[in-house]
Amino acid sequence: MPEGLLAGVPHPALRGRSLLTQQHHPPETVVAILDLADRLRDAGSRWPPALAGRVVALIFERPSTRTRVSFEAGIARLGGASLALAGRDLQLGRGETIEDTARVLSRMVDAVVLRTGPHENLLELDRHADVPVINGLTYEHHPCQALADAQTVRARFGELRGLRTAFVGDGNNCCASLMIVGALTGMEVVAACPPGHEPDPAIVAWADAAGRERGGGAAVVADPHEAVAGARAVYTDTWVSMGDEEEAEQRRRAFAGYQVNDALLDRAAPGAVALHCLPAHQGEEITDEVLHGPRSAVWDQAENRMHAQAALLLHTLG
Repeated sequence: MPEGLLAGVPHPALRGRSLLTQQHHPPETVVAILDLADRLRDAGSRWPPALAGRVVALIFERPSTRTRVSFEAGIARLGGASLALAGRDLQLGRGETIEDTARVLSRMVDAVVLRTGPHENLLELDRHADVPVINGLTYEHHPCQALADAQTVRARFGELRGLRTAFVGDGNNCCASLMIVGALTGMEVVAACPPGHEPDPAIVAWADAAGRERGGGAAVVADPHEAVAGARAVYTDTWVSMGDEEEAEQRRRAFAGYQVNDALLDRAAPGAVALHCLPAHQGEEITDEVLHGPRSAVWDQAENRMHAQAALLLHTLG
């Protein structure tokens, strides 16, 4: 095992604690997760069996590729066991209450990761669980993705304080969580969204106030050119998220001017990289040339899901 790999683990403010959003976590916990995630990344395959004997339930009520694979792979590399469960695999799908499910799982596993729709489902599970609950995605928040985003940007540019990141397109759960993690690390996050598709104003206001204390901030504009000016990272996500399929064509029309392409990246800071949480719809929110080109940091970003989530679990269950 590389010397010092698990130094400072667990962080006392993370041990045994659920992660629903980072909004109520102290800033130093984000740094602790990112520092450990970097050490895990740099260690390659030499991870310690620090989760040996631990079991994590992974409940997926929504489709998943990266969240499921990254959690399963990270847990396995740390010597733990994971139970991946689709909603149809559980009695939840036949009417059992979230409360009863939480009580049963708490007797058998050490933590629960839930990927669901309404954020209230996650809050209900956490209210009744006796083990930590981790948000694997809700309509409102995607905190594990934001940890990987911050790790990716920090690896490319070093200090996050004062670094400008532009989020172009839908002010969705990824945008909201990026603003929250950005605020805690001092990033300046500017979202460019068409009218009616902005992130929750309360989250923007919170992130701007919290971010300014650390040299960053948060804002929303309508013009993507304004958002990317001076940005070191330009981030986008699908225009039609899960649950938005019925308004797909209307959304494509609304977002037509918000594509991340070479011309938009040229307006960002020199050396700027493109980010995308995936899956990508090439030719819509991002071009193939950018996604698979030399300015893409998307594949590092996807891999970092495993490192960031493994670091989170080590701090939570350590």
